Amino acid sequence: MSVMGKTAEAVPTGTREYLTFRLDQEEYGIDILKVQEIRGYEPPTRIANAPNFIKGVVNLRGTIVPIVDMRLKFNCAQADYNSFTVVIILNLRNRVVGIVVDSVSDVMELTPESIRSAPDIESAIDNSCILGLGSVGERMLILLDIEKLMSGVDMGLATADE
Repeated sequence: MSVMGKTAEAVPTGTREYLTFRLDQEEYGIDILKVQEIRGYEPPTRIANAPNFIKGVVNLRGTIVPIVDMRLKFNCAQADYNSFTVVIILNLRNRVVGIVVDSVSDVMELTPESIRSAPDIESAIDNSCILGLGSVGERMLILLDIEKLMSGVDMGLATADE
């Protein structure tokens, strides 16, 4: 009961679309409205003294975009860069940031009935950044509040309004 009470207000209302992507063996979903574009991975310019999961920055049509490797952020066993590795460019509160993921799967439409509250367990992801678990057939998606995740204190990404 307490798990439902804790996250019930965070579970989105109405049917929403999520971009799904893979990190290691897990599949995640983020609100499609936060996605600006999807690009192939190209090595960014490294920034001195940045956390190891911030790979550096790229110049995206005149905008300097920090690149966060989600595989390193979530402590995945491997972070191999291959032809499937992509960067999802996000637009979060007028800030552009890129996240490196293993691969992008598809866009899925989820109803509130197909989203369950996430269990309250220790993980590499702060529980307040998990909206819930979405299920479609045999697939289970970890739905992320990507805006909250990218604005965490440990991210080291400063914004003008903070």
